[in-house]
Amino acid sequence: MFKKFKVYALALFLVAFLAACGNSGQDASPKKDSGDQKQEQAFPLTKKDAAGNEITLKKKPTKIISLMPSNTEILFALGLDKEVAGVTTNDTYPEAATKKEKVGDMNVNVEKIISMQPDLVLAQGSSMGMSGEAYKQLGDAGVPVFVVEEAKSFDQVYDTIETVGELTGKEKEASNIVDDMKQDVKDVKDKASSIKKEDRKKVWVEVSGPPEIYTTGKGTFMDEMLSTIGADNVAGDQEGWVKLSEEKAVQLNPDAIITTYGAYTKGAVEQLLSRPAWKNVTAVKDKAVTDVDGDLVTRPGPRLAEGLKEIAKAVYPDVYK
Repeated sequence: MFKKFKVYALALFLVAFLAACGNSGQDASPKKDSGDQKQEQAFPLTKKDAAGNEITLKKKPTKIISLMPSNTEILFALGLDKEVAGVTTNDTYPEAATKKEKVGDMNVNVEKIISMQPDLVLAQGSSMGMSGEAYKQLGDAGVPVFVVEEAKSFDQVYDTIETVGELTGKEKEASNIVDDMKQDVKDVKDKASSIKKEDRKKVWVEVSGPPEIYTTGKGTFMDEMLSTIGADNVAGDQEGWVKLSEEKAVQLNPDAIITTYGAYTKGAVEQLLSRPAWKNVTAVKDKAVTDVDGDLVTRPGPRLAEGLKEIAKAVYPDVYK
């Protein structure tokens, strides 16, 4: 899993313009502000992406290709099932996404995408290094490719969802999703405030098991999640995705352990509990080891708040009932 791994100016102008028109005319009746009207006003739309390119969409996209699972999840959450024409082989959620046309994995099938004639391709900043040239080829062929900024925090995920909503004429839906996520995060924070400093747990997050053990440090969703639920990341002094020796990991002596690879490693929890070198680790002695769906806690999309709640229940089951 480890290896696989926001124009409001136009809207504001239109609002001001409509208001001015209303004030200058004799008709002072209220103006409708329906979702459909908002979509019609949004296009044509020009917006700069994470690669610094200005992408222009002449009309609301009706054939969209997503090159990243998180973007796919956002599109489906926005109700764009019919508009999604293609995804990658890494797209596993929702189930409907698995039935869409495949346009490659981490390696993009440029020819196939061009042949499908999409009016929007959603790419991801995190894959620029590997697929940057493919994105350029698509752009040169006249395919609108919008590179979404790589999100590393909840706030950045909110921005991403709102950006995709703007690009697809689904601003209201995007706003609702973000509001729901913010409420979920607030609920968790409210409960976290009841945890006394002396009761805060030290947590080890294992995103990859032996022979190469990886955990998460600062600048990751998992680190932010642990802080949000009122816990401490034992690898919080590290940065990003961190490879540690088993000896070093054991020395950190966490009170709770979260694994995120159980979906593809059978018996992940049992294997960790049975490691000889870990027998004196507090979390192992207390059997405080839980596996959570890695996609919930690493994909920068609508389900991230759900992942937060899963982490909270795993670390503090009595607090987050």
